Amino acid sequence: MASSKKSSASLEHQLVEKILNGEYPVDSYLPGERNLAEALGATRPTLREALQRLASEGWVEIQHGKATRVKNYFLEGNLSALGTLARHRQHLPKDFIMNLLEVRETIAPVYAKLAVQNLNIDLISYLLYASNIPDEADEFVNTDWELHNLLSRQSGNPIYTMILNGFEEIYLTLGSRYFLFEEGRSASRKFYLELLYAADNQNPEIAEIVTKNAMTESIELWQTLIGRTMIDGK
Repeated sequence: MASSKKSSASLEHQLVEKILNGEYPVDSYLPGERNLAEALGATRPTLREALQRLASEGWVEIQHGKATRVKNYFLEGNLSALGTLARHRQHLPKDFIMNLLEVRETIAPVYAKLAVQNLNIDLISYLLYASNIPDEADEFVNTDWELHNLLSRQSGNPIYTMILNGFEEIYLTLGSRYFLFEEGRSASRKFYLELLYAADNQNPEIAEIVTKNAMTESIELWQTLIGRTMIDGK
């Protein structure tokens, strides 16, 4: 059973790779089950399992009696597809990272405001910790992720946490590059201190403003810093 699941996961990875590299482009049709299984070196039951998983994420459309269609995963995919896409970073579309940052810029001020509005002592404790972490990239990567996750959970709306969880892997990967730069670490430490002030004063409006400003600044910094090491996260 374990090997079947592992094989299914491997097939999913192969198929997504082929979709992303254009071998099976959007709106094309996959080869018949028998031919596809032979081409991938898989059994048909294991292939069906992989295709069902991909269908549930919005990568393909299984049509009984018809060929399986490759869907437009950006328009027809879901949060699970986002997580899968994050594991294939070499194929990320040009604007993907900026799109993710813009989504965070939109939702982070809202869940930060709600978290301070629903203030819990855990948030103040974590912000105190975050404001005093060592000036090291790894510390900032994990702390920043945990802070946003905590804010989303304490907002009272679990959808925010689900959205964040959808791109946890790529968030941590990008963060490990962003926080290599002192500018990124300084900007985030300033954000943690300002958010701590808002929480201490139980002021959701200030929390919203400082979070919005911090997320906007992070986009501007990313655009500046990215040119030093890579292009569009690749």
